[in-house]
Amino acid sequence: MELNTKLLAVGISLSLSCSLMAAEKSDEAENNRGHIEKYGYIYGFGVGVNNGIYKDYDLPVIPLPIIGYRGEDFSVFGPFVSYHFYKNDGLQLSLNAAPRFGGFDEDDADIFKGMADRKLSLDSGLGLSYQHNDWKFESSAMFDVLGRSKGYEVKTTLGKMMRFGPVFIEPSVGLSYLDAKHVDYYYGVSEQEATASRVSYQGDSALNKTLGLTIMTPIFFSGITALSLENTWYDSSISDSPLTENDSSLSIQLTFSKFF
Repeated sequence: MELNTKLLAVGISLSLSCSLMAAEKSDEAENNRGHIEKYGYIYGFGVGVNNGIYKDYDLPVIPLPIIGYRGEDFSVFGPFVSYHFYKNDGLQLSLNAAPRFGGFDEDDADIFKGMADRKLSLDSGLGLSYQHNDWKFESSAMFDVLGRSKGYEVKTTLGKMMRFGPVFIEPSVGLSYLDAKHVDYYYGVSEQEATASRVSYQGDSALNKTLGLTIMTPIFFSGITALSLENTWYDSSISDSPLTENDSSLSIQLTFSKFF
């Protein structure tokens, strides 16, 4: 898989999520009459970078085109699709589908020479979110429906939106559980792939931790400008792999998006 496709997935999901939250908060503050939903088409652009954890596989600065649609129950943000089938007093349940932008091709780096490609896949599953005042809790369980890794991921995030004049700041913390099949597919080395410099390795389940910070403002060109930073600390079952060289990675995105 190409590098820009991986980073594009991160940029789309973060920037659109932040744009919607900030736009709704801005309308609420300006009108002083409660929560206001915004629906319609969204477009924008940005740049992003992620240093990654695979050996000799750092990602360059990549442009991030943004396009999406948000309806009352159905939303499409690039390749990410969500259908909200239950809403009640801040609680929302949804059916989600999203590509799994992970893995590598054999020619991506020297460390992968002689290995089978780890292919992108499609994840699908359930999502839950609960918002109360400025706090938002999100959780999802996503399964590999194409059978690449045959694994799953369970992820939870807690964030709080704070306003300082026309600037919105949202710190967040998160946990991500990856089962052993997922970890072994993307970070394992089979006996047939082992070499003198790349020992065989079987991945186990992993619990990764993240800290994020997003800074947003609606003051430029009637849209949302957002700077997002997220650092992920990987479980030892991932960082001990002979394919990785770091135990954490930092992603940064700067985006601008607005409703048509």
